Amino acid sequence: MTALTDDEVTCVASDKSALSRSDSLHRQVARNIRNDIEAGVLRDGDVLPSTRELAAAWGVSVFTISEAMKLLMDEGLVVSKSRSKRVVHAPDTAGRKEVRLRKPVVLLIGGYAGSGKTELGRILARETGWPMLDKDTLTRPVVEAALEIIGVSPNDRESDTYLSSIRPREYESLAAAAVENVACGNSAIVTAPFIREFNDAAWIGRTRATYTDLGATTVFVWVYCDADSMHTYIRHRGAARDAAKLSDWPGYLTTIDVDFRPPVQHIVVDNCSRGMPLQEQARDLLKVVLDGE
Repeated sequence: MTALTDDEVTCVASDKSALSRSDSLHRQVARNIRNDIEAGVLRDGDVLPSTRELAAAWGVSVFTISEAMKLLMDEGLVVSKSRSKRVVHAPDTAGRKEVRLRKPVVLLIGGYAGSGKTELGRILARETGWPMLDKDTLTRPVVEAALEIIGVSPNDRESDTYLSSIRPREYESLAAAAVENVACGNSAIVTAPFIREFNDAAWIGRTRATYTDLGATTVFVWVYCDADSMHTYIRHRGAARDAAKLSDWPGYLTTIDVDFRPPVQHIVVDNCSRGMPLQEQARDLLKVVLDGE
């Protein structure tokens, strides 16, 4: 893997083909559980829920869960202690690493809801020790309170009121947190959808100029995921803010371009069910960044 050039788009994925739901459902479930393990959401020694409980949580059959568990056990990420007890086996994720660079790097990671951008950010943060700045984590409590104060649902993410009055402030807060870290000499991992932002050449130029002035390098990352995999993950996480999407999933898909790519030098990470494991792609991404340094 070589450093990025000005005209190059690097893809750290092995397979970008979308799969049918019947062929990939157990792989989608296994991939999301694997991502949670690698991101530290599920830790070494954690006992997983039963097959029936997992099936109910994911909205799939017990057969699908059994097949997903077989994949994870073959990889050594899950160990069966008995017929009814499965335990996470990930001792290597317990340690904390720290990568210190002469010149800070800002990784801006975008992607649609359910694409896996937050999981990728967490994996990168665990690999590097760099601060993880996620838009929802940083702003959601204030955003929900603000929406209630102005008389709309705290879960609103579609109305003109949210889009014109609240959303811009979310991204301002996220940017301020990243700038503060860079000003202190820290690299930063910033995760958000960035849908409008990555479509806006002027925003991209301003953002890059801001970090350049602070002596930092900006790396744009887009997480690609097929529609079926996104739907499986969004259904599972059960976030109230996703209710509008799930109530009319076909309609929601007409509002997005699943094959979108930012109009700027960037890195693509493929989080489809048959792509390379997210952990491997995270390491490849870091190699590109560190080689470029």
